[in-house]
Amino acid sequence: MVARSLLEDNKQVQRAIALIGMGARLQLLQSETNLPYERLLKLYKEVAGKSPSKGQLPFSTDWFLSWQPNIHASLFFNMYEYLQKASALDEVEALMKAYQLYQAEVETNSVEPLLSITRAWRLVKFIDSGMLCLTRCTRCKGQFVNHAYELTESYVCGLCEPPARAGKGRREGSIH
Repeated sequence: MVARSLLEDNKQVQRAIALIGMGARLQLLQSETNLPYERLLKLYKEVAGKSPSKGQLPFSTDWFLSWQPNIHASLFFNMYEYLQKASALDEVEALMKAYQLYQAEVETNSVEPLLSITRAWRLVKFIDSGMLCLTRCTRCKGQFVNHAYELTESYVCGLCEPPARAGKGRREGSIH
């Protein structure tokens, strides 16, 4: 049996606490920490004050491609990618920092965040697996989340060419 380092164990617990504080689902915690399930469950209940949500995580790339979620996902992923390139953060630390930056940015603009930490994590996994990618808009030159095998030579983003009814509703996350 390999002895566990108390410092490494503490680092994993602190990471789990931070992720729970951001609203992470249990599946994300299991994947990104090396803590046992029972310990994560107990920690989740202690930190969140409730049992974790049950059920499977959404497994569809389509959510990230609809108009408003695409703008939010693209904003987050560009921040994440920059942190990956420009810092010594590991993948999970970059995810957490990029998510904090994303939240601060949308709240500064009085827009409700559409992306949860768990969806942001799924986005990173979808891009890492090649299911989604970033595509450059031919007008504004911004990078936007797109299907990996879409034709991109004349791609125009949802900011440059919003859908006809964009911003008409007063739903959460709508642009006013």
